[in-house]
Amino acid sequence: MKPLIFIIICVILAIQSGQSQTIHSEKLNEYFQVLEENNKFMGSIAIIKNGEIIYQNSVGFSNVEANKTNTDKTKYRVGSISKTFTSTLIMKAVEDDVLSLNQTIDAFFSKIKNADKITVENLLNHSSGIHNFTTEKNYVQYYMTKKSEAEMLELFSDMESDFEPNTKSAYSNTNYVLLSYILQKVYNQSFGEILYQKITKPLHLKDTYFGSTINLANDENYSYRYLGDWQIQNETDTSIPMGAGSIVSTSTDLATFIDALFKEEIVSKESLNTMTTINKGYGFGLIKIPFYDHISYGHNGMIDGFNSSFGYFPEENIGFALTSNGLNYETNEIIITLLNSIFNKAFDIPSFKTVELTSEDLDKYVGTYSCNELPIKFSITKSDNTLMVQATGQSQLPLVAFDNHVFKFDQAGAVFQFYPQKNQMDFKQSGMKYKLTRE
Repeated sequence: MKPLIFIIICVILAIQSGQSQTIHSEKLNEYFQVLEENNKFMGSIAIIKNGEIIYQNSVGFSNVEANKTNTDKTKYRVGSISKTFTSTLIMKAVEDDVLSLNQTIDAFFSKIKNADKITVENLLNHSSGIHNFTTEKNYVQYYMTKKSEAEMLELFSDMESDFEPNTKSAYSNTNYVLLSYILQKVYNQSFGEILYQKITKPLHLKDTYFGSTINLANDENYSYRYLGDWQIQNETDTSIPMGAGSIVSTSTDLATFIDALFKEEIVSKESLNTMTTINKGYGFGLIKIPFYDHISYGHNGMIDGFNSSFGYFPEENIGFALTSNGLNYETNEIIITLLNSIFNKAFDIPSFKTVELTSEDLDKYVGTYSCNELPIKFSITKSDNTLMVQATGQSQLPLVAFDNHVFKFDQAGAVFQFYPQKNQMDFKQSGMKYKLTRE
């Protein structure tokens, strides 16, 4: 999960209604070229309208070391977008009359806390109270190791509940791992086979499947993090997240899938309405994302160095999908640009000019900054000629100087503006601004 300063809030941007949906293809191409040239983004993008892909682009490398580029056929791990597939499969199971939303899960998992109170629906909309296993400290010790269902259930059974079922909602990957196991039990097939039979085969999604070890020969790609250069990231074993985050796909397949879902080509209208009913912030594998007077439904995903996002506007019959294997920029900014283009709104090509500073220049900013409005403090240090920031409980991150006393961390859309003589700093992110004082 993303730390506090990484949290991406749903996209809300004022646009005028009634505008034509003309995609600025050439300008979008220029936008992604600039991101690529400045090591901000590696990945693929697709926009679909009325069932037709009307824009597709790919930039960056699937394998940096071999200088192999991403293409429209490159397959990415899509992280938590897998949850939309899993929730769709659950609704297929309900339609097949092999599962009920209101049945409790104790028949499947007797050792899970509150199993006799938690329903399938509670798992789907994150109201189960089951703790999110990926936030446990020991997660980093085993996430790259193959584990059986029995081993994962033993881990889950040892966790205490966060709250009583159906009293609150809190995002938990554990919910969707359990849903994966339920699907396997009611169909007596592997999750990958169920996905194939129920979704990818009928929709002819040849590049979407349950992942395994990354296979470059199959047009899959590695994921990276930019730390002065693109550095390859560790690989989560897909037995760990299962239907919570193990699906592999392309941007065009994702766009085709969500278009078909909202055209009721996979599940019935009644099932789709159930999936899009928002309860305490969550639907079934979908969240509601307003773009001012337009409404979309979709999901984001993140696993290792992979990032993804997709959404669909039912009233306009238009959707988008983004898959990335290297991100050094805020996903939200890219999505806003895509939506600006979709709804014929002007957008800018970003500039990434920087200011060169010496180690001595950075001394005036070093210190610990805090304010009453934030539960964290920022420790500002330096490493040679680079200013570093570390929020309480988070990793240390490099900042880039782009103006007098102004630094930023593009990957989280965070801006730090210093006032050395006043011993103060402004922290800006997601439209919010906080003034902190040096202790």
